[in-house]
Amino acid sequence: MTRRILILPGDGIGPEIMQHAIRVLEVARDRQGFDVELEHALVGGAAIDAHGTPLPESTLELAKAADAILLGAVGGPKWDALPTANRPERGLLGLRSGLELFANLRPAILFPQLASASSLKPELVAGLDILILRELTGGIYFGEPRGIDRDAAGHRRGFNTYVYTEPEIRRIARLGFELAGARNKRLCSVDKANVLEVTALWREIVEDEGRQFPDIELSHMYVDNAGMQLVRAPKQFDVIVTGNMFGDILSDVAAMLTGSLGMLPSAALDANSKGMYEPVHGSAPDIAGQNLANPLATLMSIAMMFRYTFGEAKLADDLEAAVSDVLDSGLRTRDIAPADGAGVQLVGTDGMTDAVIAAFSRRLSA
Repeated sequence: MTRRILILPGDGIGPEIMQHAIRVLEVARDRQGFDVELEHALVGGAAIDAHGTPLPESTLELAKAADAILLGAVGGPKWDALPTANRPERGLLGLRSGLELFANLRPAILFPQLASASSLKPELVAGLDILILRELTGGIYFGEPRGIDRDAAGHRRGFNTYVYTEPEIRRIARLGFELAGARNKRLCSVDKANVLEVTALWREIVEDEGRQFPDIELSHMYVDNAGMQLVRAPKQFDVIVTGNMFGDILSDVAAMLTGSLGMLPSAALDANSKGMYEPVHGSAPDIAGQNLANPLATLMSIAMMFRYTFGEAKLADDLEAAVSDVLDSGLRTRDIAPADGAGVQLVGTDGMTDAVIAAFSRRLSA
């Protein structure tokens, strides 16, 4: 069976990492018979420069036809002066909504080799393994009306609409319970039900959905407390389910617990497990083209692709184990290296990917 994967390199460090990500897919093809057909398209700033829009219709059509999408990163200061509706990030939002990718899985796993790179004490984060499930196609990022206008006194005002429907909440809650059931059977729903009616409804529906999962321990937490608890005692969490905006914020907080944004993969899935896979980090234009970017989040996003869209658990396990092997060897990119560089060998994007590919190949051949 041939798998069709759409490659969207994007902006900044995206293209230089993506060229190596393709090599990983080729190794899976050559060593394990993972038959893959790759197509390429533009999104974000690169698409604006070439086509005048962050999401060309041709890109969206290719994405709809693909089995999975692998995305680099979008955005950068070059396009910051554009109107909000025309910025690179609108291409990303357009893909999510156009493909109905409602479920964003963001694991925050601390590799034991990187305990010293975390912003917290090692004893607080050792063994950390959190999965943040973020609703991705609703909430304040998509709600209407939105915009900037002027009030009766002539003052400018900005406004956005925070809205969720019952079906949107039920489907993400149900997935949260299912994911928790496959892990440690604990689900924490994060909201702001004390001041926001939309999240009061969120809590009510999550509780109702939970009656179908009596073996799952359900808890609730206000988002401000959740942010505090993530840096106070992060290992209390197993699976966190929350809305679009809160999930966006909390997943970046969780990222620093693992040592670097460069270590966090993500998956955005539709109801049939078709997915768009991307690193959590941004486009980092300040280091683009300098062989400094950490490729591991993108490579682990490929592992998530193997697991969630294609059901290739062995390929996923072997690729994640290959990353761990390389970290065991002492190789580090700049963002995950100790400040004094003691005990590690600094490598760039190329060197880190070469090492992971070699370790991946060895495991596939074992």
